[in-house]
Amino acid sequence: QVQLAESGGGLVQAGGSLRLSCAASGRNIFSLNNMGWYRQAPGKQRELVASIGRSGIRNYADSVKGRFTISRDAYRNTVYLQMNSLKPDDTAVYYCNADNWWGQGTQVTVSS
Repeated sequence: QVQLAESGGGLVQAGGSLRLSCAASGRNIFSLNNMGWYRQAPGKQRELVASIGRSGIRNYADSVKGRFTISRDAYRNTVYLQMNSLKPDDTAVYYCNADNWWGQGTQVTVSS
């Protein structure tokens, strides 16, 4: 069993930055096959934003490449999503995922 707690969402102007955190408990994040960040905007399907595998290989959605960075901290057992150059289209609820487990989500709103 893995519990995931997201934080760091909020309201930011276009061009600004936010850092999301996903604190995991119940398992060491390095024992998981994959951890990722997904997002879901109103009326749209949930989509993968970024992921990091056990080996450290990272994947990004084309829409965020060069702007977002996923990273992990073994000591804090936490995965981060650094989001720079935010756009209004990035507005969504962001969810942390670890294999079969999901966090409750954190709202990110980017104003124009």
